[in-house]
Amino acid sequence: MLVKLALLVAATAFFAVLALDIAVPAVVLSAMALSNWLVLSSGTSPRRFEEGAA
Repeated sequence: MLVKLALLVAATAFFAVLALDIAVPAVVLSAMALSNWLVLSSGTSPRRFEEGAA
């Protein structure tokens, strides 16, 4: 009984960490994309690629 409980706890911990391994980078990348969008949409940053610039 104790071995089954230990295996259940180990499997639960493994899959919980696996889910966090996917969710945390997704949240970080979403925050980076949002901040990039906010900076680019504010219109205060200088444009590097203007029309006609060589």
